[in-house]
Order: sequence, then structure tokens, then C-alpha cells
Amino acid sequence: MNKRDFCKTVGTIGAGAFAPRFSIGKPGLSPNSQVNIGWVGVGGIGQFGIRKSLDENIVGLCDVDWRPAPAGREEQAAAKHAQMVPNAERFTDFRKMLDKLDSQIDAVAVCTPDHTHFPIAMEAMRRGKHVFVQKPLAHNIQQVRTLQQAARKYKVKTVMGNQGHCFEGTHRIVEWVRKGILGDVEEIHCWTDRPRLPWFPGFKTYPPVGGPVPDGLDWDLWQGPVASCEYSDEYVPMKWRGWWKYGCGSLGDIGCHVLDAPFWALDLGYPEKVEVVEMDGWLNGHYTPKGAHLVYHFPARGNLKPVKLHWYEGKCRPDKLEGMQEMPTNGMIMKGSKETLFHDDMRAVSPRLWPYDRMYEYKGTLKEQTIPRSHTGDPYSDLWAAVRGEIDACESNFEYAAPLTELVLLGAMAIRANETITWDPATMQCSSKVAQQWVDEPARKGWEYTL
Repeated sequence: MNKRDFCKTVGTIGAGAFAPRFSIGKPGLSPNSQVNIGWVGVGGIGQFGIRKSLDENIVGLCDVDWRPAPAGREEQAAAKHAQMVPNAERFTDFRKMLDKLDSQIDAVAVCTPDHTHFPIAMEAMRRGKHVFVQKPLAHNIQQVRTLQQAARKYKVKTVMGNQGHCFEGTHRIVEWVRKGILGDVEEIHCWTDRPRLPWFPGFKTYPPVGGPVPDGLDWDLWQGPVASCEYSDEYVPMKWRGWWKYGCGSLGDIGCHVLDAPFWALDLGYPEKVEVVEMDGWLNGHYTPKGAHLVYHFPARGNLKPVKLHWYEGKCRPDKLEGMQEMPTNGMIMKGSKETLFHDDMRAVSPRLWPYDRMYEYKGTLKEQTIPRSHTGDPYSDLWAAVRGEIDACESNFEYAAPLTELVLLGAMAIRANETITWDPATMQCSSKVAQQWVDEPARKGWEYTL
């Protein structure tokens, strides 16, 4: 089945696709030209991308919350970080930014909460804009697959912001696995300390205590495609990740980082089952639990054996490796028939064989490079390089990022439903009627997008 057949009609906004109009993407222009960027999501994580992109030309900044941050939360304030690009025009509605600056914008960066990734990226791509989208790519599987198809249809450059995909350590893991250093890999353990403060303050009541919308925040735009509800300080700023209608829990926060290396190295594809082993403090379908242990079951892939990938969050943890003094707060263990691989942190900064002295067995073999490296070392800069034509495509483009995100979302669905689920990727059907409702979520009127 062609993947285009997966995408169902969910409505449309506007009329037709816009022809690409790139200010620097034309033949004959210098590869040193600046990329003109429209930036959506200036506070929070958006600031890091802006800092990485100051050598480009950021022409527009869009955020729904231009309030000064209270003491102690200055790093969350869009108004503070907009000062880095004082000549950029400011907007509250991304659609108005794209309408006004359409001919000036080559690419759009999307650094907003998970539930608004999809409509912003779709609006940008249908106008022919290249797109950066923070991880996870979207909030549900239908959105993820539609973004993948949209990138093909509109022929734009894309990348998802799982920064570790550009790291040397991730590339080395892929090479070690494909060289056969680990032997047959059938067991993987990935874990994170999320949910934790300050991003996950915890579940109190549902609905949370409401109140008046603060001056300077456009609450209607912040909610985007999600059904409107009363404003609460328990949602913003920075507290939305634990609420399932806006975020994707701990997996949405960290999964695209920790799962990236094994997903890439072993060509895992789609799991056939996501098993719920343990749930810590599961309350309801509104807010993520305190912890969970899942097992993803992947079938054999060519000469590669079936794989069980364990995911742990919160206080749930795998057993320590022999000789390990302390379990890191985030990390990955990959057990092969010959060797065991380990890295701490959510990204593969410093992978190693375990125990460490096994590294000496292979010496120069571990350093041999057999796959290309990231052009620049970070996904933002890689996208700008792709727009200039310096590289053909970013490594974590939507062709790669869509199935990785789908893996994350399937786990989030199992946790949210507190049910083991089987998954048919061809029909996009799962065994849980509860979880099935989150494969393709309804959008508010005016926020519907399709190809």
C-alpha cells in the first residue's frame, strides 16, 4: 500500500497550495546567502534555536504570549528573547505573519507546544516554506503521516528537532551495530527521569482551577486546534506537557531523543505491540502518570531478529549493569549476543561498550566512519544549509522523523489508556478502542488541515 493512502481527509483550510517563492533558493545565488526565517514560538525552547540561527535573517517572530516573565522565569519570556533580533517584525498569529511576510520567508521554525506543531507546519508547507519542527513532530499519528506526505507533495526541506540525531555519538552507535560489533540485538532498555519538575508539576484536579486570562496572552490561539476550555495557570507557561490534550507526556518530551539511536541503528520501523508492564500512579486519561514501564515488540526485519525495546519513565528503571555504581537519570542499554552498549544522558553524547575495557578489544574499528555526519552539528543549521543547497536533505527529515514520532505516540497512547495495544500500521488500527480515538483527533473549526 502506498503511504499516501494512509492519509484521510480531515477537512481543509484556505484554498489550494501556494507555489514556492524562495528568496534565496533560486539557481545561481551564492550558498553563503542568508535564509529568511519566520519564527513561531519565541519563548522557552524557541530561544535556543534563535541563538543557533542568528547568522541567518529572522524576519518575523510570532508568539501567543508576549508577557514579561515573572521573576525566576525570565528564560520563558518571548519578549526577552525577541531582543536578540530587534529588526524582526512581531506577530501573535502565525497565519498573519505568513500572510504579511509571505514573499520574504524561505523557512519557518515551529517551536511551540506539541498540539500546535501540525497546523503551523502544514500552513507553512502549503505556502512552499521549508520547515523546522520541534520534537515530537505532531500530537497524533494521523497528523504525523500527513506531515510526511505534505513534505513530499510540496517538495520542501524538513527537519525535526531531535538534536542528538546530529551528534557524533549517535552516528557511532549506528556504525557499531551495523558492523556487527554487538552481534544480534534483541533487547534494548531506554529510560528517563521525566515526569519531573519544572515541566511536570503533577496532577491535582480536573478540570484544573481556572481564572481570568492574563493580559498579553492570546488564550484562544494558544489552544489552537484543541477544543476550547477555561484558562488555568496549570497549563501555561511550561506546564502543558503532562496534559494529554496538549502534550505527549514523558515519551513526547524525551522519547525522540533516547529512542533515536536504536530506532536508526536497527531499522526498527513500526512495532506490532506495545505492552504495558507497570504503571505508577495512573489516575485518568487527562494527565500523565508518575511513571511507567512499557515493552515495544518489533518483528524480524530481513536478517535482523525480533526486538523487545523497554521504555521506563519516572521511578521505573531497568536493572543496573554489572559493575555500574549508579543508574543515570536518562540513558540507553543495548544488549547484543556479543557485546553490550551503554550511554547515559537523553542523547548519545558518549556511547561506550560495557564494561569499558571491552572498548580496547576493537580499538580502531570503533573509530572508523562508515556513514555521513551532520553537516553542521545541529538540526537548525542543517536545515538552513539544505535550503541553501549545501546538502540535499537533513538526516532527521520528515521521512525519518515521522515513523520515529509514531513510535513515541504509540507508547503515549498505551500509557494514556493504561492498556497493552497491538498496532496495524497499514490500516492505522489498534486493538484498544480507547486508544484508537487518539490516532486521529478532531480539530476545532478553522484549524482543519489536509493534503
